[in-house]
Amino acid sequence: MAGFDLGDGLRKVVLAGIGALATGYEKGSEIVDDLVKKGELTVEQGKSLNTELKRKVGESLVNDADKDDEKRAAKADAVEPADAGESSDADKPAEA
Repeated sequence: MAGFDLGDGLRKVVLAGIGALATGYEKGSEIVDDLVKKGELTVEQGKSLNTELKRKVGESLVNDADKDDEKRAAKADAVEPADAGESSDADKPAEA
């Protein structure tokens, strides 16, 4: 495939995931703030929900980064095919 860079594609996917998490966090914070304003939650409950949301987003980012590291390590550990000049067991004469 001409012009396709796997590293660039992977980078875009990771950045899109981070953007989605950040957007989700912002929207979640807005919802909590709105509920506090309406009096449906106390300020303390709102703070604890925000703290929990931040923790979950942080864990998710760490997990995504760990998965990316595992993929890179697996790719680096992949066995490359044998050179065409090497002989295989099928090329050796059978022993009697």
